[in-house]
Amino acid sequence: MAGRGVHFAISPELMDRLLAAPDDAALMAIIETLEVAWDTENIAESDKAWNAIHRCLTDGSLLYDGGTYPLDHVICGGEALHKGDDFTVSLVQPVQVRDVAAALEPSSEAWLRDRYETLINPAEYDGEKGEDDFAYTWEWFQGVRDLFRHAAASGSAVIFTVDA
Repeated sequence: MAGRGVHFAISPELMDRLLAAPDDAALMAIIETLEVAWDTENIAESDKAWNAIHRCLTDGSLLYDGGTYPLDHVICGGEALHKGDDFTVSLVQPVQVRDVAAALEPSSEAWLRDRYETLINPAEYDGEKGEDDFAYTWEWFQGVRDLFRHAAASGSAVIFTVDA
């Protein structure tokens, strides 16, 4: 399974800098400054639960283009900024952040559990599907949902990062 996922709420100005990065090295230099600053008010970690969260919010697959908008933009949706295979950086623009936050707002533990049970195929899933894994997924999901709410209120963009 891939590394630990992190969402960052970022200013429109920082989003423009990321979009203007001429290559993966320049992009990752900007990402590194975010990681070093570690602004806890604008971060939501999802640890390795990002995998299950993505599957729950899309069509059950780990594909970047699985599912439907806006839930497909929570983890790997949006604009893929990193071109290489060793890292994922997905950007969700501020207007999309508002749509995602609105879609996540009514989410409950029962709603996520239903999606977890019906969408995740254990044969295709890297985790060990079960009660402990669901509890782990729910715990991390709440922080991600809260970050999108915060980002929408402040007009921020959101990026999701994870190493391969």
